[in-house]
Amino acid sequence: SSSPDPPRRTGRFCPTAEMTCTAQAPAPALQEDIMKFSENWLRSHVPTSASRDELSAVLTAIGLEVEEVTPLGGGLDKVVVARIVDAVRHPEADRLQICQVDAGQGTLLQIVCGAPNARPGLVAPLALVGARIGALDIGPAKLRGVDSNGMLCSARELGLDSDASGLFELPDDAPVGQELVEYLGLPDASIEIKLTPNRADCFSLRGIAFDVAAATRCEVLPRVDEAVTAVGRRELTIDLQAGAEAPRYLGRVIEGVDARAKTPLWMAERLRRSGVRPVSLLVDITQYVMLELGQPMHAYDLAMLQGRIGVRRARAGERLMLLDGRDAALDDSFLVVTDADRPVGLAGLMGGFDTRVTDATTAVFLEAAHFAPAAIMGRGRKLGLHTDAGHRFERGVDPALPRTAIELASRLVLELAGGTPSPVTEAVREGDLPQPSLIMLRRARIQRVLGIAIADAEVERILRALGMHVDPVGEGWQVTSPSRRFDIAIEEDLIEELARIHGYDRIPTTLPGGASRVAMPTETRLDELSVRRQLVARGLQETLNFAFVDAQLLAHWQFTGQLVPLANPLSAELAVMRPALLPGLVATLGRNAARQAGRVRVFELG
Repeated sequence: SSSPDPPRRTGRFCPTAEMTCTAQAPAPALQEDIMKFSENWLRSHVPTSASRDELSAVLTAIGLEVEEVTPLGGGLDKVVVARIVDAVRHPEADRLQICQVDAGQGTLLQIVCGAPNARPGLVAPLALVGARIGALDIGPAKLRGVDSNGMLCSARELGLDSDASGLFELPDDAPVGQELVEYLGLPDASIEIKLTPNRADCFSLRGIAFDVAAATRCEVLPRVDEAVTAVGRRELTIDLQAGAEAPRYLGRVIEGVDARAKTPLWMAERLRRSGVRPVSLLVDITQYVMLELGQPMHAYDLAMLQGRIGVRRARAGERLMLLDGRDAALDDSFLVVTDADRPVGLAGLMGGFDTRVTDATTAVFLEAAHFAPAAIMGRGRKLGLHTDAGHRFERGVDPALPRTAIELASRLVLELAGGTPSPVTEAVREGDLPQPSLIMLRRARIQRVLGIAIADAEVERILRALGMHVDPVGEGWQVTSPSRRFDIAIEEDLIEELARIHGYDRIPTTLPGGASRVAMPTETRLDELSVRRQLVARGLQETLNFAFVDAQLLAHWQFTGQLVPLANPLSAELAVMRPALLPGLVATLGRNAARQAGRVRVFELG
């Protein structure tokens, strides 16, 4: 979204009840699992007949919770494509211009406009007399004594975007006089869904399409994945030195591109309705591929590269100027993309500033890679950096996608910016790539877990619609999950998919049956409730401290044995699982004593 993120509330545990409390978790800016997309873009992948309301209900019912639906293009009758033929300054107002506008009606309309980008030749939306824009009825008016017959509009006034800085600029070849809704492919809706962390595959239109197809009993349209024919011979050698953390990397050189070419309206609108503001054609193409397929990509200016491309661990003390202008200090926990062994990109997170594409770029090196989630988790947070690419790689990106993504991006570059493509160069460590799971799904197990029997034909339909390979066997099915589904590993995962798509509402509610076994409590053990009551009766208060602590605190207590560090800690102060309760209790005691809390007596069970 172009608007700043709203503040998020962060839950805190209080280390003492009814006492002065200062033990709080740090509050890093955590990125929510949100995917925003255009309804029409989704329907171009899955031709469901469900209405917008039905589609929203289906998405929520199958676990892709719809947070917000923003209709676009409704109520834009009598808004047309128009061209400003002439513009002169208003004699009575410095910020107003008197524009002569061609709306395809045979005669020019006079419009008084205060937009800073109003100029002769500009094509923009025009609300004709009789139109209604939001709560505003458009009629003939006089502005500082000059007649105005309509209103030239910004994207915000039309409810299509938040940009109100000027008129909504349309391409020069837009057909003057055509209804705006027809030209922009409206009506549409911007749909925002909230994902659970295990559904990284739904950070793409294709991933969502498979779920919708399964739930609405239709099929995802096949993609046209023709490989681009190589014409040039320029190739860069790729060297992988990060083992299983970066097992696949593909690159392609395209020379003779026109980086100044404008992003076509259809692509810009799909990006804008998905919460991404168009920047420049080459950058927009990589963003478009990421949203459609789920594969993050990056484009380097070939002229800024010097030699062999590599992926390795960063070295302590290395620095990299990132695309956003920040100077990042690196250590050996980061993966970097290198050019002749110098860092040019922060792998899985952000490219480097010095090798970025600009309007002067004439040749690009496109990259698409697979990075292991563990190699990316928490790295952006160490730099205070959140990117869409990092968010996807942290949760898992399909290891089979890079080839498809680089071919799609190449076709778009050649179609929209021209150029001469060279062959795709690939470096791969096959043994380190994640392998799809082969799972035995038993018919009897489905009925035992769900409490209902699902017809064999329905089981096979659902699983195949989700992109799985299904082989019937005697007692059930051998199922191979698609490479994009990192969350499918065991039989219960498949049963959950069946319940999700078949419909939780179709699973009856039944009370559990069976006799309960009476067990006599042992006299040698006290139950926790009794312990709590006895201690509270003696004036102690129970605390709930964090289960993860600072490694330096444990070193102070001489806990030097085998500790369990977190792979993705919230902060350095909460990086290790506690091996004992005493350090946390004493820290709580100290914090309260330092604030003059009298008679601090605490306990914790854990």
